Amino acid sequence: MIFSVEFIYIIMGIIGLCCSIYTFLDKANPRRIFSGLFYFLYSLTLLLGKVIPPFYIGIMVILMVLIVGMGGLRKGEYGEASDQHREKRRKRLGNLLFIPALLIPILTVIGSKLLVNMKLGTLQLLDPANPTLVSLGIACIIAIITAMALTKSTPKTAVKESRRLLEAIGWAVVLPQLLATLGTIFTSAGVGKVVSDVVSKVIPENSLFWVVFVFCIGMALFTMIMGNAFAAFPVMAAGIAIPLLIKQFGANPNQIAAISMFAGYCGTLMTPMAANFNIVPAALLDLKDKNHVIRVQVPTALFVLAFNIVLMYFLIK
Repeated sequence: MIFSVEFIYIIMGIIGLCCSIYTFLDKANPRRIFSGLFYFLYSLTLLLGKVIPPFYIGIMVILMVLIVGMGGLRKGEYGEASDQHREKRRKRLGNLLFIPALLIPILTVIGSKLLVNMKLGTLQLLDPANPTLVSLGIACIIAIITAMALTKSTPKTAVKESRRLLEAIGWAVVLPQLLATLGTIFTSAGVGKVVSDVVSKVIPENSLFWVVFVFCIGMALFTMIMGNAFAAFPVMAAGIAIPLLIKQFGANPNQIAAISMFAGYCGTLMTPMAANFNIVPAALLDLKDKNHVIRVQVPTALFVLAFNIVLMYFLIK
């Protein structure tokens, strides 16, 4: 196999490693040693995560948490061009600036849909188990190369800009991996069984509306805790959806799965744990209020959540 998920992780790890070196050398950063160590450890988890035993990966994650907890993560100096210089280049390139950004979704779709079964000799071109993720990674690499060609920049500039974005995101960069792990731990620990027992004691099992209500609200709340509806779904499905909605009330599993995920996404709109959706945009836009995005989304989330509850109830009824 030529392009696999591991290949994408290695590329990400190399970029992160280069970023950490720049951070270590940045004398304008008052916490350059601790900040550099944070990104160095993060890059190692990507670069060597398949080789390093899980126990030592856990120790590295604990060290990263301690660095953040002690205030050791700070932004540095990036040697950005002046506003006048950037405006001049923007006018020169015009709409061509959109090409790298547009290449990412276009190439991802092409790779995941058209190239998944292609082979180069006896080698599989893409990982058939993760074609979309691998295609996204390759599309990002091609977009970076295209951007360098358009702007006549060097790989050094690309790494420096990657470092600027990485430090703008900060500690939230590790949330996706940590929250995915949390979902697995919750499921393995039998949290779904606990939820089922609590629900059966608190609400009458023959009341469809209240079972649907608790299930949808639970999807939103667990998503807010774990930052990911995919991590929340196994817990709530094992606790409520399967034993009550599907087996007892005869609900359609496909409808339950679709609407419950939609209810979970309502929780995504209301939590800082969904870093990619809420914290990262605020950081990249340099908003003073890091929770501004969440506050704007809350009314929409609550309205959609109420709609999901009503929709699920009438579909089952």
